[in-house]
Amino acid sequence: MNRIERVSARATDLGDGMQVLRALPTRQRRMIGAWCFLDHAGPVSFAPGAGMHVGAHPHTCLQTFTWLIEGEILHRDSLGNEQVIRPGQVNLMTAGRGIVHTEDSITGSQQLNLAQLWIALPPEMAFCEPRFEHYPVLPRWDDQACSFTLLAGSYAGRTAPAQVHTPLVGVDLVSRDGCNLSLTLEPSFEYGILPLEGEVTVEGEAIAMHELAYSASGAATLQIQLAAGGRALLLGGLPFSEPVVMWWNFVGNSKAVVAQAQQDWENGTSRFPAVSHPGQRRLVAPALPWGDALNEKNL
Repeated sequence: MNRIERVSARATDLGDGMQVLRALPTRQRRMIGAWCFLDHAGPVSFAPGAGMHVGAHPHTCLQTFTWLIEGEILHRDSLGNEQVIRPGQVNLMTAGRGIVHTEDSITGSQQLNLAQLWIALPPEMAFCEPRFEHYPVLPRWDDQACSFTLLAGSYAGRTAPAQVHTPLVGVDLVSRDGCNLSLTLEPSFEYGILPLEGEVTVEGEAIAMHELAYSASGAATLQIQLAAGGRALLLGGLPFSEPVVMWWNFVGNSKAVVAQAQQDWENGTSRFPAVSHPGQRRLVAPALPWGDALNEKNL
């Protein structure tokens, strides 16, 4: 039997009554492969006229990966893209050297359930040109009384269309009537399983909704049980060997890189162009927890 490590997710308030469970990063587990951030928002019902509204904010050296289960969200970015994402679709934004975006619930969409993830870019891609892709069609199939949706990477002879830059995988698992799954794993990968809905058991251990089940590299199979109506997110990847520093919405390979990004955002440099949308608020970065890293030595 695989050794399962329980990682406690923490509740995080995004403002405007929007709460999420943050499973990555935590003190117990910073990353799973190149997956360096995982929020589960919902399921939540908004009051009439309310919704999710995230103001203009920057990203660097990562890819944001949105998997929408319920609701509708409008993405806008500093490249001029405007894209509505609907249930069963993926948005992938590659920040590279720098990008700015906003996210807003569509008027009249009062339900929301999504997973928001980040993927750390490898050094050779960290400062690439930013871009955005929308994937409305993903590989889907049924097996062992479970419905599979391949979000990223390759699994079971299928490959997702999302362009990623490190070996990884992401799979959505859902069962209407309940199922017992025996999943084939890539032994070089580490894995995490996050319950999204209903009761989920991993290797015989019940995993609570506020927990992530982590399995280290070396396992060839994984046993998962979903109760009727159960849903879980399976993430995996080759352990990331490069240093990763994260602060606010920035990723970099050092404190100095992150501090430079924050300074560029605060100073309104051309690195982070505006999102073209009248009245759009611009988020303020919190102070760096380690001081002014641009003037420090031996970071």
